[in-house]
Amino acid sequence: MNHFLIKYTFANGSEEEWHREIDRFIAALDNDAALSGKVAYRSLKHKGGPDYYHLAAAVDEDAARVLGERDFFSRYTERSDAVSGGTVTVLPLELIAETTFRA
Repeated sequence: MNHFLIKYTFANGSEEEWHREIDRFIAALDNDAALSGKVAYRSLKHKGGPDYYHLAAAVDEDAARVLGERDFFSRYTERSDAVSGGTVTVLPLELIAETTFRA
């Protein structure tokens, strides 16, 4: 499993529209026959602040490659860069341990 933390500070545009864009991206992931069930994505925001954190996981390198080839992924990453003013940081994560409960 490949895990990533995407972090940035929201700087441009409407947060409400950005949230709708995030919803559209997640719907595209869920509705893509090759990616559904193979890519997990969570979007979180610092309550009361402008900082966003997205947690992404792909079951394997193939799923990550397929995602990178999708037009909806390219559009979303371009839009992420725009709303953040170019502050997006993507950190690959190494899983050390986890609980059995996954919310």
